[in-house]
Amino acid sequence: MTDIDIGIEQKDRISIADGLKRLLADSYTLYLMTHNFHWNVVGPQFRDLHLMFEEQYTELATAVDDIAERIRTLGVSVPGTYRSFATLSAVKEVEGVPSAQEMIVILSKANEQVVKTARSVLKTAQQGDDESTASLVSDRMRVHEKTAWMLRALTQ
Repeated sequence: MTDIDIGIEQKDRISIADGLKRLLADSYTLYLMTHNFHWNVVGPQFRDLHLMFEEQYTELATAVDDIAERIRTLGVSVPGTYRSFATLSAVKEVEGVPSAQEMIVILSKANEQVVKTARSVLKTAQQGDDESTASLVSDRMRVHEKTAWMLRALTQ
């Protein structure tokens, strides 16, 4: 841990970074899942879903970088392997290629899980008086809540 003086206690920076590592793992796992579904979706909704999934994984690619850079700003090393992400993530990988409708449901649930992880990190950031992390995490929550809503709308 690097000696950093940004007005956040070291123990709080470590705790916040640990939460961000979980959020990073969830986000990266969701990124991979969404990209996989983008490549493998078929059926009458192919074009719409293919493009929607591309928008989602492109947005996630930027998000994982933002989350990782916040962890580094707090002076903590960032996990960067599939193994570490699998251990940290509450979003679980999907085996095989589900149907288009199953993809929608799986992605909706995965986005909801990212919101729950983010909500937990938000509390830790607020307790540590870390407005920068709170802002980042709040923005992530808003994106994933909206994405989950849009996906759920496709199943009704």
